[in-house]
Amino acid sequence: MEITTEMIKSLRESTGAGILDCRKALEQSNGDMNAALDFLREKGLATATKRAARTASEGIVELYNHGDGRVGVMVEVNCETDFVGRSEAFRTLAHEIALQIAATSPEYVLETDIPESVIDRETKIATAKAKEEGKPEAILPRIVEGALKKYKNEFVLMLQPYIRDESITVQELINQNVAALGENIVVRRFARWALGETSAEESES
Repeated sequence: MEITTEMIKSLRESTGAGILDCRKALEQSNGDMNAALDFLREKGLATATKRAARTASEGIVELYNHGDGRVGVMVEVNCETDFVGRSEAFRTLAHEIALQIAATSPEYVLETDIPESVIDRETKIATAKAKEEGKPEAILPRIVEGALKKYKNEFVLMLQPYIRDESITVQELINQNVAALGENIVVRRFARWALGETSAEESES
């Protein structure tokens, strides 16, 4: 049976497992969603979603500076217990997330954090560009959708490819750690500064 993108997406949404893990599970089960779900549970990969509802208020504020102090990052990463918060694995994850932020300059933690005004702006830019290039009116919605997806993948931390392994996203990296550590893990907030950089607020004033 052919394994479609929609099948993989559906399994990912219900389990929180990575794309490659979902594809493998579906291939092993010949496209049977229930059997694929059981396969992921057996492997300990279907735990992130059900743990996501649990409160995460412990953790660490990780500080990182790069380039001899030219770039600084502060990120709050939460877990459920102080025990996990003090573990080497959790602190390594927090450090990796700080490195990711330093290297890729995301603007938002989650897709839902993007203001509607930004989505409207990017939609108008993509539409105007497509029209200028003479693209047919009928395919404009698809072009805009692709442009928005590209924007989100670049500026939303959870959607970015992980800098050490671009086959997974930052969210999938976190899901792997949720499965390994047995607790909900949340990136609460972050700030990134670069020496001499002007913020959006300063530019507007």
